[in-house]
Amino acid sequence: MDNNQETTISRQSGAEDSKELLTLKEVIAMGVGGMVGGGIFSVLGLAIAQAGHAAPIAFALGGIVALLTGISYARLGIAFRSDGGSFTYLEHAFKHPNVSGMGGWLLLVGYIGTMALYAYTFGVYGTAMLGGAGQVPGMHHLLESLILLTFLGINLYGVKASGTSELIIVTVKMLILFLFGGIGLFYARPDHLLPVFNKGYGGVVMGAALIFVAYEGFELIPNAANEMVDPKRNLHRGILWSISITIAVYVLVSLVAVGNLLPEEVARYKEYALAVAAKPFLGQAGFQLIGLAALFSTASAINATMFGTARLGMVMATEKALPAVFAFRRKQNNIPWVSLLVITGLTVVFVNLADLTIISSFASSTFLLIFAAINLSALRLRARIEASIGVAVAGLACSLASWLALLVYLSQSNRTSLYWIGLLYLAVFCAEVLFSKRRWIMREVDRLEAG
Repeated sequence: MDNNQETTISRQSGAEDSKELLTLKEVIAMGVGGMVGGGIFSVLGLAIAQAGHAAPIAFALGGIVALLTGISYARLGIAFRSDGGSFTYLEHAFKHPNVSGMGGWLLLVGYIGTMALYAYTFGVYGTAMLGGAGQVPGMHHLLESLILLTFLGINLYGVKASGTSELIIVTVKMLILFLFGGIGLFYARPDHLLPVFNKGYGGVVMGAALIFVAYEGFELIPNAANEMVDPKRNLHRGILWSISITIAVYVLVSLVAVGNLLPEEVARYKEYALAVAAKPFLGQAGFQLIGLAALFSTASAINATMFGTARLGMVMATEKALPAVFAFRRKQNNIPWVSLLVITGLTVVFVNLADLTIISSFASSTFLLIFAAINLSALRLRARIEASIGVAVAGLACSLASWLALLVYLSQSNRTSLYWIGLLYLAVFCAEVLFSKRRWIMREVDRLEAG
C-alpha cells in the first residue's frame, strides 16, 4: 500500500470519528513531552560537569541543531505522511533498502534506550521523594518497571487516550518548571554564574553533544501525521513550537541550577540534582515540587516515545524490514499491539539490567547520526519537498560536528562507553544484514516457485 492510499484511509477513518484525531495542542504536547522528559533531569549534571557556568549555552546549542533538523523533518513529514517517520524518509531518499533498514533498526534501539533512560529517571526521583534514595534499590526497579507498564496500557487503549493524557501531563509539568525558573532566577548567585566560560569554549561543545539526547523526541511528531487534525498545517507548527518551548525550558532551568548549586553538589546528588537546586529558595517543598515535575516529565516522555516507536515498528514490518508480526493491529482502533508489547518488554528488561551511562551516550550518538541522515535526505529530496538547501546543509554539518565531538569526549574520558557503542552498532549492522539476506532468500524461493 502506498503513502497516498494510507493517507486516504486515514482521512476516511478520521471523518468517521474525528474525536480520535490529535489537535495542535496535543501534537505540541507530544513533542514537548518527548523532549522535556528524562533529559533535563538526568543529563543536567553531565552538562554542568562539561560546560560549567555555560551549561545553559550548551543546551541552547543543542537546541539550534534540533531546530535546523526539525525544519527538515517538517518538510519531509508533509511530503510523506506515514507512521514510519524517519524510516520512510530514508526509504525515499536512498534507493538501497539496507540504508533505510539500518536507519530503522538504529531508531528502534535508540528509542528503547531513551525510554529506558526516562524510566530510570522516574525510578530515581520516585525513590528519592519516598525517602529511599540509595537505601531501597528494589523500589527503584519497581517504579521504573511500573511506569512503563502503565503507559503500555494507556497506549493499548487508544490514540485519544494517549493524546489527552499527554496534554494534561505536559501542562502540569511546564507550569512547575516555569515556576521553578521564574522564582529561582531571583536567588541565583552571580559568583556561581561568572565567569561564563569557566571551563573553556570546548567544554560547551562537548556538553552540547553529550546531552543531545535531551532533544530527542520531536521527530516522533511526523509518525502521527495520519492521526492529527490538518497535518499539512499542524505538523510544521507542532515541530517548531515544541522545539522552541523546549529550548526555553532547558536554558531557564539550567541557568537556575547553575546559579544555585556548586559543582560538588551536582556531583553528589547526581540524577536528582535539579530537585536539590530548588531547596535554597523553596525549601523541602521545592524539592518535592521539582520531584513531581520530574515524575510528570519522564512519564510523558515515555508516553510520547512509546506512541511513535510502536508505529515505527509497525511500518517497518509492513515494509518487510521487521518480522511481519510487528504489523498486527487491533481492528477496533488500529493500535499496533504486538509492536507495543515487544518494544515495552525489551525496555523493561533493558532498564533493569543496563548501564545507563552507556545508554545515554548511545542514545545521543544514535540520534545525532539519524538527524544527520535526515538532513541529507532533505537535501537529496529538496526539489520534491521544497526544502531550503541552506537549512539542510547547516543541520547536516551541525549534527556531524556534534557527533564527532561526542566521540572525542568519550575517547578521552570514557572509552568503555565508546567500545559498547561500537559493539551495539555492530550488532545493529549484523541484524540488518542477516534480515535483508533472509528477505533476498525468500524472494528467490518465491521466484523459483513461480517459475
